[in-house]
Amino acid sequence: MYALLRPLLFRLDPETAHDLTLTALRRLHPLGLVRPFVPAVPALPMRVMGLDFPNPVGLAAGLDKNGEAIDALGALGFGFLELGAVTPRPQPGNPRPRLFRLPSAQAIINRMGFNNLGVDHLLANLERARYRGILGVNLGKNLDTPIERAAEDYLLLLERLYARVSFVTLNISSPNTRNLRSLQGGSALDALLAAMKARQAELAQEHGRYMPVVVKVAPDLDDAQIAEMAALCRKHRMDGVIATNTTLGRDGVAHLPHGQEAGGLSGAPLRQASTRVLAAFHRALAGEVPLIGAGGILQGGHAREKRDAGASLVQIYTGLIYRGPRLVAECVQALAG
Repeated sequence: MYALLRPLLFRLDPETAHDLTLTALRRLHPLGLVRPFVPAVPALPMRVMGLDFPNPVGLAAGLDKNGEAIDALGALGFGFLELGAVTPRPQPGNPRPRLFRLPSAQAIINRMGFNNLGVDHLLANLERARYRGILGVNLGKNLDTPIERAAEDYLLLLERLYARVSFVTLNISSPNTRNLRSLQGGSALDALLAAMKARQAELAQEHGRYMPVVVKVAPDLDDAQIAEMAALCRKHRMDGVIATNTTLGRDGVAHLPHGQEAGGLSGAPLRQASTRVLAAFHRALAGEVPLIGAGGILQGGHAREKRDAGASLVQIYTGLIYRGPRLVAECVQALAG
């Protein structure tokens, strides 16, 4: 079905197609018109971060920022969903156009800029959702929050979401929010992780439940940066690391239409860089912190490659745009083999 629909969707502006697809999923799911078109996904239970996943293939953040289609996305066979990025207050993001397809490279460039309707809107959608699987939320800071006060935004989001979700992700690696990546190292990262873990411990006592906090890192880190980040993740006993976010690199796509657009590149050209960073974190963390592999997964073999590089779980997004829901089952089958 998706193979028939994709050419029609690809004739539309990418952001229009994205919004139309989410709206269609949200409306069709209550009518029972989503699951019949989704390939059966085999069970492959995994216990990671103290959570029980029905399978290790998740939806990466960015597709459903506001939690508008949680139940429909849950019907696609994912072992877990990650919503967001969400910020404390609503913000429009960067001016359009800000999303670009590079079909010949099976890639996307985005400079969305954490466009979302804010945490209150997301919480209202979480309250309405019937999905009871593993649900994460990607956390971002508002654009007008000074970088030296970024921890305040992350702490507020942690507090607001703690009772409602399975895990949260500190997004300090998006290339589309000014200075955000400066939080990925040194005293800034040390202070942020310390603050988050201290509040996490307090909230665990208040709620009688431990909710994992993971960190999402960039694929553009060098070896020294990876070593420093890994040491801080071990020091603060972080619950997981997602490797990786989108890249600022343009290897293999600079000559293509839209290949020079500003923003983060995802999809097939990201795969090798993302896997390199994943493997480097695996070595540096020595198994002390679970890893989630993301970046460039467009077939089952790519998911297996992430696992072999050290990932316990994987996430897809751009691959879903190019391949459709069958990619979920294909990845689970590859990981089961």
